[in-house]
Amino acid sequence: MTFMCGRYALFRWDADFAALPGFPADHSPQWNISPHGQVLIRRNLGNGQRLDRVRWGLTPAWLTDLSRTPAQARAETLAEQPMFREAFRLRRGLLPANGFYEWRGSVRKRPYWMTGPVSLLGFAAIWEAYPVQGHTYLSAAVVTLPAAGLRRPLILDEAGQAAWLAADTSVAQLAALLGAQAPQLRERPLAALVNDPSLDGPQCLTPV
Repeated sequence: MTFMCGRYALFRWDADFAALPGFPADHSPQWNISPHGQVLIRRNLGNGQRLDRVRWGLTPAWLTDLSRTPAQARAETLAEQPMFREAFRLRRGLLPANGFYEWRGSVRKRPYWMTGPVSLLGFAAIWEAYPVQGHTYLSAAVVTLPAAGLRRPLILDEAGQAAWLAADTSVAQLAALLGAQAPQLRERPLAALVNDPSLDGPQCLTPV
């Protein structure tokens, strides 16, 4: 069985991040972000980068069954899947995160807190706009990579983030990003508190 990246956290950021256009004045730390919740996405709209709140669950404008809004998009089929291919070409973004949670085990799964080489990571993502009664809602899916029976988010370094966001990045360059070597991750086994998706606080990171 393959387990998807299903939860992550964004509870710490610096002044430069908070100064980006669109950063919500009322944005609070999030310790246990689940699919279909509200998350931040970083986008390049031609006149510079900005942040927006989006729903974590991709919702193309043509979608009629709103129960089918994927939170993940597999890197190896991103360019061909009808649900994802146009967004991959035209609407790429980054989900900022301090780390993500991973559950392992065959019988009783243990949560692990996974972090990278920098405190604020950028997960590759794609986004869509969904118009409803005169209002346009934004949604996103995180791009995932296979990793030893798991699906981890595609984490991009600074140069990779710039290329992912740029409108003129070639298909070959994008393919190279999808196949790039994952950064070395640090892991910490956690107590089971984070298993409760309604719990949203620093206690989610309680170690074993």
